[in-house]
Amino acid sequence: MALRIYNTLSRQEEPFETIEPGRVRMYVCGPTVYSDAHIGHAMSAIIFDMVRRYLTYTGYQVRFISNFTDVDDKIIRRANEQGRDPMELANHYAEEYLRHLRELNILLADEYPRVSREMDWIRQMIAGLEEEGYAYRLDGDVYFKVQKDPDYGKLSGRRLDEAVTGTRVEEDARKQHPGDFALWKSAKPGEPAWDSEWGPGRPGWHIECSAMCLHHLGETIDIHGGGNDLIFPHHENEIAQSESYTGESFARYWMHNGMLVLAGEKMSKSLGNLITIDQFLKDHAADALRMLIFAGHYRKPVVFNAETVDAADRSLTRLRSALRPSTGQISTGEAADTLREATEHARIAFETAMDADFNTAGALAALFELVKAINTARTANVCGPFYLAAQHTMRELAGVLGLTLQEPAAEHQVEVAAGPFIDLLLRVRTELRTAKQWALADLIRNELKPLGVVIEDTPQGPQWRIERDEA
Repeated sequence: MALRIYNTLSRQEEPFETIEPGRVRMYVCGPTVYSDAHIGHAMSAIIFDMVRRYLTYTGYQVRFISNFTDVDDKIIRRANEQGRDPMELANHYAEEYLRHLRELNILLADEYPRVSREMDWIRQMIAGLEEEGYAYRLDGDVYFKVQKDPDYGKLSGRRLDEAVTGTRVEEDARKQHPGDFALWKSAKPGEPAWDSEWGPGRPGWHIECSAMCLHHLGETIDIHGGGNDLIFPHHENEIAQSESYTGESFARYWMHNGMLVLAGEKMSKSLGNLITIDQFLKDHAADALRMLIFAGHYRKPVVFNAETVDAADRSLTRLRSALRPSTGQISTGEAADTLREATEHARIAFETAMDADFNTAGALAALFELVKAINTARTANVCGPFYLAAQHTMRELAGVLGLTLQEPAAEHQVEVAAGPFIDLLLRVRTELRTAKQWALADLIRNELKPLGVVIEDTPQGPQWRIERDEA
């Protein structure tokens, strides 16, 4: 089955065909860096990291660009509130965001262009739009003429007379049309500004991504991604100004992820209902956030609450259980052949799910089936090449989803510190079982379980491990 992607532009799934065979040019809108990043930002970054990883897994060479908006009203406002230089504040939060990406095991982009470093390309693009009659000057500002673009609204499905309904548009009675949007904003006192042929000022929000995308990826790209809150007006305006400037199609596939929902509302800084990435990682592994997100479909909302996070933690523990070593001695036979077949089936099922518009829930289901097969084989004392191959496949496919499956450091420390005492308890338990004092032997098992110590009785003797309670 070949990869199919839902294209927001066509509103249907389409076979994935790249502009250049074997190569993917991919651009994803990055954050406006004015405060701590929250897990809503992480959701979009994780989803497109997964897309990139799967494209690479299937053999594509991916050039991935994601930007930083470091020139913006919100940055200026926050800097003034804190008495800081706007560029210094933006740089601080950009570096913090890169730290978060590393902590979340997100592959870094090939480049992270910043608005402040792309002014030549931005001014060049605005000048070209003005020269072709797509833009007009207004007292030091420059606006894009939405009425000049006959295709305006094709991404969002909005007619021009609906373009300003229910959206944040710049209120300015001087504009030729209410939907006209700023390409260049004239300088105001106390704001950072750059020289231009229209006077000192700074770019509007939408022109930034168009210019950076053109500069780093060319006139037409394969995939443009972002949250579904960007469809209108940001991505709609990107299409309008990019295609008016180049005369070429801007992006073949438009991909949009759903929002992270907390208490029934989209998580956002403006609503104040956010959980920062740092806050989440204090209590949970980075893998747990991926499990939470990938349990659904990337285009759908993801509910974040105690129940869904606990479910993600339990699912993660279940995946990790497949990586425990075998103490068995059987490397061939029916049980080993069954594991080999399950491993082959897991890869096929994983790829089939991912080819269906990145169906991560289906891909995880394939991994859970492999977990079941590995754990069953371990119980049957299977070891050797087939067992190791199954675990290798598990790590490889989990890695395509960006999952490390690493045990939390705290649990590892507990295991090291408590190990000798648990071993002693197991020896006492074995003596009790030999003496047929079953109640006392069971008491040891039952009292250890709430502490996260799981005992398994195997033909080679009792084994224990540290594990979160899955009950």
